[in-house]
Amino acid sequence: MFGSVILDVAIGLIFVYLILSLIASAIQELIQSVLKTRSAQLEKGIRELLHDPGGIGLAKSLYQHPLIAGLYKGVYDPTSNQFLRRYHLPSYIPARSFAVALLDLVARGRDLGDDSAAAAAAPLISLETVRLSLHRIQNVPVQRAMLTAIDMAEGNLQRAQDNVQDWYDSTMERVSGWYKRKTQWWLVGIGLAMAIGANADTVQMARFLYRDKAARDAIVAQAGVASADTSFLRKKPSEVASLFDNLPLGLSRSEFRMKGCTDTQPCSVALPLLGWLLTAFAISLGAPIWFDVLNKFMVIRSTVKPHEKSPEEGSEDRPSPSSHPAAERRTDSVRSSALPESGAGSGSTATSALVDQFVQQQWATGPDPDEGVL
Repeated sequence: MFGSVILDVAIGLIFVYLILSLIASAIQELIQSVLKTRSAQLEKGIRELLHDPGGIGLAKSLYQHPLIAGLYKGVYDPTSNQFLRRYHLPSYIPARSFAVALLDLVARGRDLGDDSAAAAAAPLISLETVRLSLHRIQNVPVQRAMLTAIDMAEGNLQRAQDNVQDWYDSTMERVSGWYKRKTQWWLVGIGLAMAIGANADTVQMARFLYRDKAARDAIVAQAGVASADTSFLRKKPSEVASLFDNLPLGLSRSEFRMKGCTDTQPCSVALPLLGWLLTAFAISLGAPIWFDVLNKFMVIRSTVKPHEKSPEEGSEDRPSPSSHPAAERRTDSVRSSALPESGAGSGSTATSALVDQFVQQQWATGPDPDEGVL
């Protein structure tokens, strides 16, 4: 019984974390869509990839190339304010567009206003042309990377393009790592603000759920419905707003007070702060993690609860009267004493059947087959 209560409390806390994580993720997405952080991280990654930290060299030519410029509005100006510049830059550049644009810049020059580079007589993009034109970009690290991509292609232009795309993809994985780490810190900040604003104190909620069976049962029932819904992670904050009624949020100090603590003692401040920090950390892990954990705990609960409701009973099988030697001897004795010595007929047959029924019933219900009850 004690273990099942702890399990239900854990499920209740996990469900609270799941709901708060969904809302925090929605808030984080809204903030980053307004601030265009993806665009800023992508620009930073391309500048590092092309070894152009100021964005005035090869990175500028790449962003101004028609294959890339068609992905955003306006003109790329690296000297403008970064906060304002990120608003019109693309948040995603396909690997193929990057590779083809870079090969074109190397083969035909970085001057996009050069009419000869856009004329029919412009050089073809081939491995020979790219190799002989690498000196034009005046960027030693990129020249070395492009030479490696060409040499590993073994004379195949498509393979060289694939090598450049792989080079770009590996850098974008690193950019994704930057973005995820920054997102994690955003979620910690949002989670802490939500924990304080809603008084989502992990310690307080755990104690409340442990003491209040009705609240615990209600939140576990909601958690069971949520775990069975495969589309739950795609729900909007407005769709989960109705679930807040049964969540142990915003509890007053009168509903939760640690033993030995008063409003004037340090523990009255330290304990809520600890609970808020635990909640903020839990929210930062993200809703997908808590949804998976909830499903696992619900599976565990489904295997534990049936054993508590219907414990296994010991076997009540007893040996049958006919299988016990003592029973057989006693049955024969009773039958012989009850039947007349002669004149066996219909009456004697009925009497014999009656004795058999009586003896079997007594031996079946007797406490000891060796002794019998007659």
